[in-house]
Amino acid sequence: MFKTSFVKEEITASCKNIAKTLIPSFSDKFVILPGFCDVHVHFREPGFSYKETIASGSLAAARGGFTSVCTMPNLNPVPDSVPHIKEQLEIIERDAVIDVYPYGSITVGQKGEELSDLEGMAEYAIAFSDDGRGVQSDDMMREAMKRAKALDKMIVAHCEVNAELKPGGCIHDGEFAALHGYVGINSESEWKQVERDLKLVREIGCRYHVCHISTAETVELIRRAKAEGLDVTCETGPHYLTMCDMDIGEEGRFKMNPPIRSARDRDALVEGLLDGTVDMIATDHAPHSAEEKAKGLSKSAFGVVGLETAFAVLYTKLVKTGKMSLEKLVEVMSDNPRARFNLPVGSDFSVWDLENKFKVDPKDFLSMGKATPFEGEELYGKCLLTVKNGKIVYKA
Repeated sequence: MFKTSFVKEEITASCKNIAKTLIPSFSDKFVILPGFCDVHVHFREPGFSYKETIASGSLAAARGGFTSVCTMPNLNPVPDSVPHIKEQLEIIERDAVIDVYPYGSITVGQKGEELSDLEGMAEYAIAFSDDGRGVQSDDMMREAMKRAKALDKMIVAHCEVNAELKPGGCIHDGEFAALHGYVGINSESEWKQVERDLKLVREIGCRYHVCHISTAETVELIRRAKAEGLDVTCETGPHYLTMCDMDIGEEGRFKMNPPIRSARDRDALVEGLLDGTVDMIATDHAPHSAEEKAKGLSKSAFGVVGLETAFAVLYTKLVKTGKMSLEKLVEVMSDNPRARFNLPVGSDFSVWDLENKFKVDPKDFLSMGKATPFEGEELYGKCLLTVKNGKIVYKA
């Protein structure tokens, strides 16, 4: 579906000249990559700036080689109207060091009861999402898709059947949950709503994107939808591609929504990424305070951070192991998300020392959030420099 722009010689030569002037120790062993694009992050401002701000989140993104991100709407106020989304845009204009594109919410207050001012926000929102809460009403989602189609905007769906399939669960309903006595989150809670939404897309014909898929069943549903010709894409995250539920511990840093699932699910996601069913990687960077993540699996808040470790995790666990090429990784971290969300490529780039081995230490993060499932792991790939529109936004 998408065309890769990995290592365009004329761009690389220009970037290399710039990099050499900025990095005294520049070596030809360093790799220059285009700026990454993450279509699913939470920067928590306005409303929850004790967790993260536009300033801290965008700096963390720049450190991870990202020059464009899309911010989810679970804020206060929720961007469900023009005044509310403009409040966020004013902060972005003032504080962001990279491109930050806000989502508008599908429903007012993300409560699923009344549609937001989609028409008014269309000029300002990258797309519409109620991320964090699946839209439970079929009729509500149908009407949202109709209005989004008329506006030529995409519906970006957090797919989750809340009540009957997620009864207070905190991790995947699998082996770890059974061994340790936790209430599990059923895989059907995700794929059942994807199935519903695909029926609506078939009926209405809107552009549709699925957030953070985590199950083998979801991969297969999307594979069939694409074969049918539906205008559907999806994303998954680094932790879903590289971990399974038996890799987790009982600390809050292993709790996210959807949860890390089985080895079967992980392998299906990797297969889907390689065959093009899964279009892109997004971190779902979701910072919380230390207190909110210090209550174990049962009581900690859902969400982990990922912008500063995403590339290194995927390079170490997928590229260095031979499961994926570096070209493919750049395609799903930069080219595909930009193409799908119609975001400019520009001349943004980052410089990496792929031979640099380091241990993940959250105390070093620029993000205010410190909870990562990769804490203590040894990874390869250090970002030395990130340049946005000719301006240094991060330098190691």
